[in-house]
Amino acid sequence: MSKRSARSSASGVAVWTSPEWQALALAWIDGELASVDVRRTGEVRSRVRPWAAVLEVPTTMGPLWFKAAAETTAFEIRLYDLFSSVGSASTLVPLATNPERGWMILPDGGPSLGALFTGDRLVAALRAVLPRYGELQLALAPREDDLIAAGVADMRPGIMPRRFDEALDAVEPFIRQQGSASERDRFRAVSRMAPTIEIWSARLAALSALASLDHNDLHPWNVLASDDGDLARAVFFDWGDSVVAHPFASMLMALGFVRDHVLACPDDDPRLAGLRDAYLEPFAALAPHRELVETVELACRLGKVARALTWDRAVRSHGPDQAEEDWARAPIEALLGLADQSHLGHV
Repeated sequence: MSKRSARSSASGVAVWTSPEWQALALAWIDGELASVDVRRTGEVRSRVRPWAAVLEVPTTMGPLWFKAAAETTAFEIRLYDLFSSVGSASTLVPLATNPERGWMILPDGGPSLGALFTGDRLVAALRAVLPRYGELQLALAPREDDLIAAGVADMRPGIMPRRFDEALDAVEPFIRQQGSASERDRFRAVSRMAPTIEIWSARLAALSALASLDHNDLHPWNVLASDDGDLARAVFFDWGDSVVAHPFASMLMALGFVRDHVLACPDDDPRLAGLRDAYLEPFAALAPHRELVETVELACRLGKVARALTWDRAVRSHGPDQAEEDWARAPIEALLGLADQSHLGHV
């Protein structure tokens, strides 16, 4: 993989949509592809968001994907070295990377589970792949210091009371400018939860000292299967929201998304419990099942703080017109979820 020195690490929508940047990116792509005897065969298609620019690149080896990460999420490119170091077969292997610029080229991983399946079939597919995700987290757990050194945000239990204060500070301007009367009331209630956050953090740390990579956006469109739908070769991708946390915090998004957008079911639906238990299979030797379930719930509750900060980072990377974007309200919704009875909140 190439790691050439960067001439510029500038990022953001204004940069990524400029002709100068696009010409520079295409020149890098063409050079990297030529080094592995691959060439472009047509025009690229682009999608630009505040947090990343993605180019679909048609080539002689099929579609490839170029990603330029924002400066705040360039750690994603460095993560692939860590995936490789633990021998992961559950992530894509880049064709080229430039960590300084925050650029990489990924192979096509096939269709997403969300594109292949719906309803109970989608739940069954997730049940089949979630143990592999847990195995990846276990493999990365001894590397938590390396994850932090790579630039992944620290959301481990001991630091979450401080992160809670940071999340309140981050969300307060949105509440003041955009919040409804009901949301302002809920924000005031959440702002009084510091003692509860302290209790949750201490209890989670007492239950388990385990820390690893939390994808933080683990939903069916971020899991890819092969073209023939072979789940044994499924891979997890799009790691730009990742944090270092208790690994079980990953279930905040995974279970909450299925509950709200796939099954439209209550928290106690046995299909959600089945997904949770499938995910917990690799961790079964660590504690009794009942304790693991308690740990999932605590990790998810604290994960709402991390989710709010991750969304705030993405929104702030957009610039002065952020309030016009649909996702500008996401930090509010994530943090106010702390007041919900459900450990999953709403995603």
